[in-house]
Amino acid sequence: MAQFLGDLDRSTFRKLLKLVVSSQQGKDYRETMQCLGASSSLSEEWLGALIAGTHTLLQQALRFPSPNLKSDAFKDQLQELAIPQDLVGDLTSVVFGGQCPLLDSVAQQEGDWLPHIADFRWRVDVVISTSALTHSLQPSILIQLKFSGGSAYRFEVSTAKFQKLHYNMTLVLKEMADLERRCECRLQD
Repeated sequence: MAQFLGDLDRSTFRKLLKLVVSSQQGKDYRETMQCLGASSSLSEEWLGALIAGTHTLLQQALRFPSPNLKSDAFKDQLQELAIPQDLVGDLTSVVFGGQCPLLDSVAQQEGDWLPHIADFRWRVDVVISTSALTHSLQPSILIQLKFSGGSAYRFEVSTAKFQKLHYNMTLVLKEMADLERRCECRLQD
């Protein structure tokens, strides 16, 4: 995210920050996002990465109770993330400013803004033979995901790809837990 913020001017970042704050308050931000995308020179990929990163950053900062989160520690964490100094002030003013009680109350609520996995089913399927005999005795994993929004997806994964996915997900979850533990210790000090 820091690589995208380096080329961003402050007025565009403030618009982006307002968009993220309004989305965290449960307001519809799609029209504002389209206007921001049209008015700035950012590509759709960059804009998406900036919004996702800023949203996650604010969401993680608001997870902590207000007395435990210190302004100086928060600024230091933002600087460690290589966020430019002038943007650090804007982020700090959102987290510790006048909208803080409202954002805290929204962050404490359980929100279902995005669909989540409601049902996960899987089975191992072995193809004994096909007409071309290319899949002779090859096991594969059939996965079906049902989401809270009502959509369902069914797909097939080879065992090698599944093992690779399993390894990478375990690695990502471990890294996230380590990073979260490290950030909690620093922010509470």
